[in-house]
Amino acid sequence: MAPAVFKTDVAEQLGQAGSIPVRLRQRLRIDPEGNRRLVGVRQWIEMWPVVRQATGPDRTGRGDAAKSGRSQQLRPRTSEADRVVQSICPYCAVGCGQRIFVKDEKIIQIEGDPDSPISLGKLCPKGAASKQLVTRPDRVTKVRYRRPGGTEWEDLDLDRAMHMIADRVLDTRRRTWQETDAEGRLLRRTMGIAHLGGATLDNEENYLIKKLYTALGAIQVENQARL
Repeated sequence: MAPAVFKTDVAEQLGQAGSIPVRLRQRLRIDPEGNRRLVGVRQWIEMWPVVRQATGPDRTGRGDAAKSGRSQQLRPRTSEADRVVQSICPYCAVGCGQRIFVKDEKIIQIEGDPDSPISLGKLCPKGAASKQLVTRPDRVTKVRYRRPGGTEWEDLDLDRAMHMIADRVLDTRRRTWQETDAEGRLLRRTMGIAHLGGATLDNEENYLIKKLYTALGAIQVENQARL
């Protein structure tokens, strides 16, 4: 509809039909289809949320009155996902359920899983931000190693890094092994190895870690995210 249709009533009420500037008579509006078009002052004022709230059925201002041309174009980030994968939050031992939204084999959003009997769709701030854990461009994805006395980091192959760790663990255990104490009482332990777990270890990983270090004879096993 032509913009001139909407300017008459407001102009007559102001008594300045010939003096209202064009920039006030016409405003740019984004319609529900995303197209831009010019509207007159009357329709422009009717676009204001407070006017729609006062004159329409949405008196609380929490429904249609609060919508704008831009907000009507907004879509959930999850609407473009190719598939949804159910998973478990990688942080603490609560085990909250997550829904992983994937597009083109990339994670685009992570939300709470309402089907989870543990969390019922809720996530703590860390769980809600866990998408950053896997999608941040500065995330380290390679093994970094700095040699003793070195000043620079170097990338290592994962297999080589795992063998280096295993060699150091076995050597440390061998050098620090305590079979008995000074009075001959049986100890069978090492005080040269300790483990501090992080918040991204789940229940299953913590279980295996505890079994491993107990078998090695290490007694200093802790986690900074205990519940």
